Amino acid sequence: MSKKVMAEFIGTFWLVFAGLGSALFAAAFPSVGIGLLGVSLALGLTVMTMAYAIGHVSGCHLNPAVSVGLLVGKRFPASDLLAYVAAQVAGATAGAGLLAVIGGGKAGFDVAKGLGAISNGYAANSPGGYSMMAGLIAEVVLTFMFLMIILGSTDKRAPKGFAPIAIGLGLTLIHLIGIPITNLSVNPARSTGTALFAGGWAIEQLWLFWVAPIIGAAIAGILYPIVAGDES
Repeated sequence: MSKKVMAEFIGTFWLVFAGLGSALFAAAFPSVGIGLLGVSLALGLTVMTMAYAIGHVSGCHLNPAVSVGLLVGKRFPASDLLAYVAAQVAGATAGAGLLAVIGGGKAGFDVAKGLGAISNGYAANSPGGYSMMAGLIAEVVLTFMFLMIILGSTDKRAPKGFAPIAIGLGLTLIHLIGIPITNLSVNPARSTGTALFAGGWAIEQLWLFWVAPIIGAAIAGILYPIVAGDES
């Protein structure tokens, strides 16, 4: 396993374990109750910190949609795509699995229900009761904007050293918008990791959280160079 692939595994593991762990444990704990803002910040912080930690190793994609968007935008070689996606899905699954193990340390914890509460869904499984079409549109648009932030902040012409901050804060904002709609994915690996443990409806609805983010990311990969021009 290459250093880049290992970095992607570790980073995606941390994204799911730390970011979604805040939703599974802290958000539901009465004396903490970090709520929507706290969970959104936790997820943004995981990406920001990992971008500084491993960005120079792998680019810190942590997300198949990001890898696809960068590929379409000619920032990432096609030869690395499958290895990156495999590492991201494996890391997310490991993170979700560890959350399930820790959650099982509390009496009455149900893995399927617990991980289902942080899985992505639509209609009856949307936190706000939003339809499949609403979820699809939201995931496409929010992933598109996330990739525009990534592509813009990592452009050679952008201020140096600030990309992780822009990306982390961008992801925070995106979660504030999207959590009530679908629990927010914009990341097929993240969705897969929790769905595998939640089972049932989460597996059945997983297709949307692969299709929509990849479409949104690909559109950004096409549009950013048109809007910003050649970075060289």
